[in-house]
Amino acid sequence: MKRKNVVVITLGILLVAAIAVVIILRPMARPVADKIAVIPLSGTIAFQEASFLSGSTITPGLVREFLERAERDVAVKAIVLRIESPGGAVPPCEEILKEIQRIKEKMPIVVVMENVTASGGYYISTGADKIVASPYALTGSIGVISQAVNIEGLYEKLGIKIQTFKGGKYKDMHSGLRELTTEEEEIMQRLVDEYYERFVEVVADGRGLARDEVRRLATGQLYTGTEAMRLGLVDELGGLDTAIDLAVELAGLEVAMVEYYRPPRITLWSLLGFGNAIRMRLWGFSAQDIILLETLSQHYPQPRFLYQG
Repeated sequence: MKRKNVVVITLGILLVAAIAVVIILRPMARPVADKIAVIPLSGTIAFQEASFLSGSTITPGLVREFLERAERDVAVKAIVLRIESPGGAVPPCEEILKEIQRIKEKMPIVVVMENVTASGGYYISTGADKIVASPYALTGSIGVISQAVNIEGLYEKLGIKIQTFKGGKYKDMHSGLRELTTEEEEIMQRLVDEYYERFVEVVADGRGLARDEVRRLATGQLYTGTEAMRLGLVDELGGLDTAIDLAVELAGLEVAMVEYYRPPRITLWSLLGFGNAIRMRLWGFSAQDIILLETLSQHYPQPRFLYQG
């Protein structure tokens, strides 16, 4: 009998303990609140980080890192991309667009344009579900540019002569040491035209516009947010709050927390570029001189989705 009472008492104690544990842990077991991730993307678009003087950079790796972080967080139900960019090189623009389109299949993405989001910046924005723009933001600049630098005259003034040995008729067409021939200019124009048609295709598909209509808009000119909305290039006028509200709506939520992702910190690469810039300033070079030297060092006229404002 005593043994039976001990068993009953023990079971009672265990039951009380279990109830107490449930009560204590109940607040911890509450479901995680739904979130909207706000991701900042600012700078020119390139595969590698720029030097200190060139400013911030949007790279495919950075975009992928941000989007995968949001994708891994089960609480994130939609994403707002806060894009400020004049664009940049074509290949990284294409890679970023594909990454945005991939994540869009899993959750809504809204782009907000508050200042300048032009050319390649607009190119990657077309991958989102919706685009919100400030009435006086600048966007558009749909087009391609490629500029060949010719420093032949400079070398002549400095008394420098270059002898070129090549295998291949066009191997030195991007050397910057001579004028391009008519045939070489035609080659470059065909390349630019191919990229232009890709830009038209992306805008037409992303915005649901006819290609002929996009070609009419794709003159390289800028549009204000107000004009861009009238032309069908953006969906709504507003700022970040408008974009967040739209993301909440697209995610089918009534309310949501907002998590602001932080921009990347200054990297060793940027610091190295800063060190080089300081040394050049100490040697008497102005900031304009340094930027000019960076430009002259890039002889290859890579076509770019870039607004040069």
